[in-house]
Amino acid sequence: MKIYTKTGDKGQTQIYADKMVRMEKSADVLECYGTLDELNAHIGLLLSENSDPIILSQQSLLLDIQKNLFQIGFAISATSSMDQNAVSELELRIDELQASLPAQTHFLLPGGHKTAAQTHVCRTVARRAERRLVALISDYPVPESCLSYVNRLSDYFFILARKINIHHQVKETTV
Repeated sequence: MKIYTKTGDKGQTQIYADKMVRMEKSADVLECYGTLDELNAHIGLLLSENSDPIILSQQSLLLDIQKNLFQIGFAISATSSMDQNAVSELELRIDELQASLPAQTHFLLPGGHKTAAQTHVCRTVARRAERRLVALISDYPVPESCLSYVNRLSDYFFILARKINIHHQVKETTV
């Protein structure tokens, strides 16, 4: 089977919902899918930092996050197995990481260690994905758990970036 079908050459594609739907590639739902995919790719890049002990300790969760991003995409167009338990698990992991960090008293600039900087990229793409999901609410059945999950993801990546910088003894730049 060839990877290209030529069916999208005129600016349309199809999504698979309860039935196949053909639409313009500029549709909001495709922008949302693309942003979720972009976030997934950035997480894949983050996972490639497999010599970083903090990333290694988070590897299982990061893989689960990648799978959950696919579930969010499924939820928009059809059905999903993602529920509030995924949000609760993410909150638990955020709380665990945050408990090991010094109190934050200022705004922080993204950056620091290379792995932390990539984590901040994941955070900002997660925020964009959340905005894209919110934009779909009036036209697509976006489950509340999916929106909550993506909202928590930006928090998770922020705390993870702080943990990475502190582990590598990179001073956080405050504003």
